[in-house]
Amino acid sequence: MPAVLLTALVLVTAVAAALDWWAVATDRQATERWAKPLVMVGLVAVALASGATQSPGGPALLAALALGLVGDVFLLGDSEPRFVGGLAAFLVGHLAYVVAFVQHALDRPDLAIAGAALVAVALLAGRRILPAAIRDGGPGLGAAVALYMAVIAGMALAGWATGSPLVAAGVSLFVVSDTVLALGRFVEERPWTGPVVIVTYHLAQALIVAGMLG
Repeated sequence: MPAVLLTALVLVTAVAAALDWWAVATDRQATERWAKPLVMVGLVAVALASGATQSPGGPALLAALALGLVGDVFLLGDSEPRFVGGLAAFLVGHLAYVVAFVQHALDRPDLAIAGAALVAVALLAGRRILPAAIRDGGPGLGAAVALYMAVIAGMALAGWATGSPLVAAGVSLFVVSDTVLALGRFVEERPWTGPVVIVTYHLAQALIVAGMLG
């Protein structure tokens, strides 16, 4: 793939991300509805242009990105069914990331302890999430949130174990993004919740792609 095309795809994706961050920060929902999915479409295109189909773990990486796109579309709405749909899409997406990391090679399993420390901090910061989810949506929603937390924890450990600093940074930001999102939905939303969630989420996805294919 010509380098100029890859550069153009990266730039288009970066512009779409900046527009989405602005839309979230200023509550421009009409812009967010197209900018948010466009970022993930752009990352899929960047991954394809970077040779994902021929790279170890590349197909699983593409599946994870596609599931992220599906999850993003679900989460453009605020209803509980859409939230659960987004939760399910991202849960399967995190499992796809685990497969991608394993196929790419877990060269530094000793670094998984850093991922475990990150998860521990996130659990401490989000200790009110699970009780609040059960209170708001009953045991069923609580179980779904608990399962999601377990899966993203496993994804974080696997990401750190790849030994790639970019992947480690990406999975760490993913944990931050999802913790802040859940706190905002179930515990208390702050004025900065939306911007922090979207910026860390997009950086997480981009860093994982760069770490896997760079």
